[in-house]
Amino acid sequence: MSVLDDISKAGMAEFQEKLRLQHETSMHKELEKLLTTAKGAEQEISKKDFEGFKNLFHRFLQVKGPSVKWDKIHKPPEDLIHPYDKIKAQGLPDSVAASLNKLVVVKLNGGLGTSMGCKGPKSVISVRNENTFLDLTVHQIEHLNKTFNVDVPLVLMNSFNTDEDTKKILQKYTHHRVHIHTFNQSRYPRINKESLLPVAKDLGMHGDHADAWYPPGHGDIYASFYNSGLLDQLIAAGKEYIFVSNIDNLGATVDLFILNHLMTQPKDKRCEFIMEVTDKTRADVKGGTLIQYDDKLRLLEIAQVPKAHVDEFKSVTKFKIFNTNNLWISLAAIKRLHEQNTMDMEIIVNPKTLDGGLNVIQLETAVGAAIKAFDNALGVNVPRSRFLPVKTSSDLLLVMSNLYSLDAGSLTMSKKREFPSTPHVKLGSSFTKVHDFLTRFESIPDMLELDHLTVSGDVTFGKNVSLKGTVIIIANHGDRIDIPAGAVLENKIVSGNLRILDH
Repeated sequence: MSVLDDISKAGMAEFQEKLRLQHETSMHKELEKLLTTAKGAEQEISKKDFEGFKNLFHRFLQVKGPSVKWDKIHKPPEDLIHPYDKIKAQGLPDSVAASLNKLVVVKLNGGLGTSMGCKGPKSVISVRNENTFLDLTVHQIEHLNKTFNVDVPLVLMNSFNTDEDTKKILQKYTHHRVHIHTFNQSRYPRINKESLLPVAKDLGMHGDHADAWYPPGHGDIYASFYNSGLLDQLIAAGKEYIFVSNIDNLGATVDLFILNHLMTQPKDKRCEFIMEVTDKTRADVKGGTLIQYDDKLRLLEIAQVPKAHVDEFKSVTKFKIFNTNNLWISLAAIKRLHEQNTMDMEIIVNPKTLDGGLNVIQLETAVGAAIKAFDNALGVNVPRSRFLPVKTSSDLLLVMSNLYSLDAGSLTMSKKREFPSTPHVKLGSSFTKVHDFLTRFESIPDMLELDHLTVSGDVTFGKNVSLKGTVIIIANHGDRIDIPAGAVLENKIVSGNLRILDH
């Protein structure tokens, strides 16, 4: 390599550093301007939010290339991924009350129901017998508190999108035996992709300004929980661990065996973080997985994988488990790591196009990515039943059906189903919105013996329909298929003119 090459490389590095500093200085000036548009409490909250944003933006500007080197990735050692069956076999002590009294349940409640055609927080969509996600969560925790005579509080991490509506709804639980707290996720400014400056012109949230802001992913839980003062309050009340999960994961209930396992680790190897993982199926190939990297457990997301290795990442043979986002985390450790500023979660750059056609980016982090910062972190390989997310109307059909029974807010697979796996259900675009979905079923079909269901086009179901084996129903454009009341479809293909053929 010539001296000239060296000089040009050094010059390029210097130029890039200057450019980074320029972007950072410009961003800080814009944020200061935004702060002058507010007063009092709003200004104070935004100040705290902006400190977190500045840190994230600084790290974003520093990033050079992929955050992982593929040849340094290893399978996690077996002693760091504990099988749930072994944990369950250890049994429970005579009293679990002491452990439960040290626990707090946290639900991630920042999402809206827009992808399912609903207004307001997703947590208020009815999913079973008129019960919403939030109702089921409250029933579960109240049942725990009554059964074991304990005080497990519920904490909701809201976003600015869901906070106001959620607080109104919470009034209905006043007389339930569960203390409910809320705190708000940070509010970060969306960044113009070209100028790398905020889109927002003031701190307003309404009208034209609504899409200038975003909640920065669930990795923000650590900073916003700390900033809210609730973290210190719970530590002072003797709480030690939080159980965190997505509010739309109906399988994420408090598991006494995992809690006991967490509480009985040796004093010198006290576990600060458990991530529940479960075996991958073809439907989960994009899910984040646990790896060993630099002698630490680490979460590897598909966004971090170099393009040349994406197929390898999706392989069910090499990466056999994925993150359910059910996490058990030490409160004292969150406090320590936040104060030391040592979380260092990988940045997810999420590109968006606003309604006016403006290209923006939002910088996000994932809660599970912090696992590498915690001491003695473990994975627990749990049954698939602990991962039951409701993201689409196809998922909703499953949880509303007789495949599951409901007891004290918890859904469990019906004993009448012969196979432990859930059927594969794919409903077409006519079923996307919850309202449309509900009008297409006079009653939810019997699905106990169903393996696979595909429905496409304008299709409705009468009362007491039974679906078994593989059922495919396709109404061609302009046609409509009404499945008559009481129909039993077993291994059938139903096409445009309602001919019923053996599958």
